[in-house]
Amino acid sequence: MPAIEVSGLTKTFQAYQKQPGFTGAIRGLFRRRYDTVHAVRNVSFTIQPGEFVGFVGPNGAGKTTTLKMLSGLLHPTTGTARVLGHIPWERADAYRRQFALLLGQKNQLWWDLPANESFALNARIYGISETDKTRRVTELSELLGVREKLSVQVRELSLGQRMKMELIASLLHQPRVLFLDEPTLGLDVVSQQTVRHFLRDYSRRQQTTILLTSHYMADIEALCQRVIIIDRGALYFDGPLESIVDQFADFKLVTLQCEDAESVNLQTLSRHGEIVEEQPGKLTLKIKRDRVIPACKSLLDELIVKDIDIHEVPIEEVVRQIFSRQNPDAPTTPSKGYPAL
Repeated sequence: MPAIEVSGLTKTFQAYQKQPGFTGAIRGLFRRRYDTVHAVRNVSFTIQPGEFVGFVGPNGAGKTTTLKMLSGLLHPTTGTARVLGHIPWERADAYRRQFALLLGQKNQLWWDLPANESFALNARIYGISETDKTRRVTELSELLGVREKLSVQVRELSLGQRMKMELIASLLHQPRVLFLDEPTLGLDVVSQQTVRHFLRDYSRRQQTTILLTSHYMADIEALCQRVIIIDRGALYFDGPLESIVDQFADFKLVTLQCEDAESVNLQTLSRHGEIVEEQPGKLTLKIKRDRVIPACKSLLDELIVKDIDIHEVPIEEVVRQIFSRQNPDAPTTPSKGYPAL
């Protein structure tokens, strides 16, 4: 049985549109204007037990709203969902003991207490024995490198240390399904790497089903083999991570290091593909996938090439361009060093 089944999930909100100024405030007392906001539109997908799936989309795409519905915090407007065989918004105790939701921008630990005391409270809530609680906290804190900080007030911990403690609190009851919303938001590079390694190893050992949202594509590439892309509330892509490049980028980038790059006729080279970067002794061309091999043969014959590198466009850039296509208001200027798709 799938761990997560979502069918036609839709969520709309009524957003009050206040008129500007004092007059507008007075008018709002008697007649209010509401706009319908479609946060999630007819989303359907299935996740098998033990899968680690990336849930990707721009700000406002509906990712967090979907996670809140799957965790039972919100009721959908229409559609159905089952997680571990339960309807989430019915909030059955049997379900609430089997999942965890970690929001990167929300705290679940008591700010003025050491994390250890919050863990003790969580253990009592979930009916975990003192022996099991101590063993799990010790194991998780050692893996995350924060064992010596367990008795420090949460308010005195760094952002990275707090997030690691939040992870421990979420995993203390060994959930079968874990919803992660931006778990590495605002963390430094070292803390991000630590959290990624921990999540990857934990998922393999415990076979926990994990749905991860993140704006850092490094998180998605390091942890997820499958990606679900959502934009403006609608499902846009669902499939293997590597197929994103194959499906949405029909070219490769070929970088040449040449001894005589300054004297190269750029107009002549442009017949092989678009020149997207030019530096002293170095050229980068965008070439159609089915033309890469013949183009490289011609380039090696025409130029004195010291080195040649054929590489895919970074997934992060491909996803960014997908969002730009879907959202006309998004900036379409490519990141430095990469062409528009």
